[in-house]
Amino acid sequence: MIRPLLMLATLALAMSGPAAAADPVARGRLLVQSSGCNDCHTDGYMAREGDVPESQWLTGSPVGFQGPWGTTYAANLRLRVAQLTEDQWVAVARARRQPPMPWFNVARMPEDDVRAMYRYLRAAGPAGEPAPAFVPPGGAVTTPFIVFVPQPPTVPPAADVAQAR
Repeated sequence: MIRPLLMLATLALAMSGPAAAADPVARGRLLVQSSGCNDCHTDGYMAREGDVPESQWLTGSPVGFQGPWGTTYAANLRLRVAQLTEDQWVAVARARRQPPMPWFNVARMPEDDVRAMYRYLRAAGPAGEPAPAFVPPGGAVTTPFIVFVPQPPTVPPAADVAQAR
């Protein structure tokens, strides 16, 4: 079964033509853009519908994601990759992570794609500041955060409303 993320990345790569397929940096750029990496790892990317200068891509975010696991932050991948060899990056990128990181999707990507992402990140170079550190459950959070837990409905389901009448 092809996963939606992998399918989207493959489709985008196929539509980008042979130049991106032959150039791992261009391929990595396309993959990070089409696979949703910027959605969390680039501050304000979703709110501005992707209208963020590429020089700011993948520099992390000070906005946390809070749930039963604590509060996590999207890492500054540009700083992180500067500390790693390509082989180390492959292992780190595929390692289990706290929510909301979809590590399982990256773990299923072809290795060439994960390596292309590394090459794009290395070509982009270090930029920005490190993301805030993980805060364990119940710890003091000093940044904005998104509560990443399903909430109960504010309106009863239609069947319950009909029975109440």
